[in-house]
Amino acid sequence: MNKQGFLTQLREKLSGMPRDELEERLIFYSEMIDDRIEEGLSQEEAVAAVGSVDEIAAQIISDAPSSEPTSVKSKRRMGAWEIALLVLGAPIWLSLAIAAVAILISVYAVIWSVIISLWAVFAAVAACGFAGVVTGIGFIFGGNGLPGAAMIGAGLVCVGLTAFLFYGCHGATKGILLLTKNITVGLMRIFRHKEAA
Repeated sequence: MNKQGFLTQLREKLSGMPRDELEERLIFYSEMIDDRIEEGLSQEEAVAAVGSVDEIAAQIISDAPSSEPTSVKSKRRMGAWEIALLVLGAPIWLSLAIAAVAILISVYAVIWSVIISLWAVFAAVAACGFAGVVTGIGFIFGGNGLPGAAMIGAGLVCVGLTAFLFYGCHGATKGILLLTKNITVGLMRIFRHKEAA
């Protein structure tokens, strides 16, 4: 079964769920299939690895909370003492929240600066390779055969290194992008669950 067929069947099995919850589940399983495809599986193998539609639908329905508690929670209002605690505690929790966000941003900036540095090394080695070959040819035509041959050899070594560096940089970038996607999806799920509660 392909991805579209899997999602269509899952939508039919979960048709009684609230629409936003249904869409969230479909997005989750769509991303799960996409992740497995990125790992090298074919579309059919990725769908098979996720599991059968019947089992997944049964699990989702059994895990779904009943509609009564959610309606009670949505009607609950904050008391005056809760609002007072939020306001009085704002200097503490707000500064902690800002510090946590600043730490996350700085960690993220450090990770991406490493990736940018790797690509800069790749570009420098590629430029050295090109310059070495061009300079070596210039030396040979200028009558300096031995230094010219050495320059061309060094340039070709650098060109060869760029192939390895490219795959390393590409893999690291892809890994960081996948990590970023997973973190973003995880944070979105946390905030959606908090909003639903």
